[in-house]
Amino acid sequence: MQTTIRVGEPRELLAFIPFQLGFEPHESAVVVSLRSSGRVGLVARVDLEDLTDPEDGPQLARSLVTYLVEDGARSAVLVLYSSRELRAAQGAGLARAARAHLGRAAEPFLTGVACWAVGPEGYYDPTCEDLTCCPPGGRPRTELESTAVSAQMVLEGSQVLPSRTDLGRIPRATDARRRSARRAAARWAARLAGAPDSATAQRWREQGLALWRQEVGRAAVDGSTQAAATVLGRLLAALDDVLVRDGVLLGLVPGAERVADRVVAGGGGDEVGQALRVIIDPEVGVAPEQDRTSAARTVLEAVVAHAPRRSQAPASTLLAVLAWWNGDGARASVLCERALEADEHHRLALLVHEALVQGMPPGWLRAAQREAG
Repeated sequence: MQTTIRVGEPRELLAFIPFQLGFEPHESAVVVSLRSSGRVGLVARVDLEDLTDPEDGPQLARSLVTYLVEDGARSAVLVLYSSRELRAAQGAGLARAARAHLGRAAEPFLTGVACWAVGPEGYYDPTCEDLTCCPPGGRPRTELESTAVSAQMVLEGSQVLPSRTDLGRIPRATDARRRSARRAAARWAARLAGAPDSATAQRWREQGLALWRQEVGRAAVDGSTQAAATVLGRLLAALDDVLVRDGVLLGLVPGAERVADRVVAGGGGDEVGQALRVIIDPEVGVAPEQDRTSAARTVLEAVVAHAPRRSQAPASTLLAVLAWWNGDGARASVLCERALEADEHHRLALLVHEALVQGMPPGWLRAAQREAG
């Protein structure tokens, strides 16, 4: 997500980055947009290996600069996270390559790109040779924990997870519950496969959407889901059907419940595009309703927890959409990767992945960026 925070000295910015990403970067390159207003804008992370690659690194750098410019950046900061000392031997070569690729891409558009490095023990300027300023290993990382930004983020309830993969971590259900869910999913899917006519198939889809609404309603009241494993198995099978999945997605859009019903019945037409504009289009986009999406996230995570890994694509993709709509691109990316690992051809997951690769925020956030200038 983006923020309106202002940071002054480098250690404040370095303290802020993990909170903004939601995790501690490792072997990463992070670029930070600094707007003319003095506010921190876009914070984007890529693998350090990718940015320093002699063939692909320059193109990746150009893409990053494009995102910075679209964000209204006047200058930028490049922060390199590595377990290697980036001022000696091979590490110095990595730092030079990262700075060179981003610097050349940024030169026509930004007033400058500052560079810092963060290692296991400390932080430092990778170009600095003054040991009193940047001693071996860097200045202590404990300094980053005692900044005003750190205190503010902790008071606001922000947390930093140990790694990027932890953003999408969903604890698995017990073996017994997963077996029960798997059997229920197989039985429910078999009913659709054996439907004698389209009317029977439509009733199956309507029942799946009704079951989804029932469980989301309960989760909204309880703040958690106590659904039986068999119910979660039926939801797993229902979400594997494209019409039910699309109905579930549209049902998250305020005022689109009837559109969801028509989609499940095989209709919807232009109404579908109009409803999705609420998520995508900056002209009409709105932020998600937290009560509605929080309950949906609870149920979807329960479905994932009970699903075999090869069957997690539909629920993981919907979770990725929710994360992206909330402006949490980092979590959306992890969840999208999980979906594509389960099904590399999953169409909705591929669309979400493309939006993330292009750095496209949801509509309401794009509108906020334009207003911020």
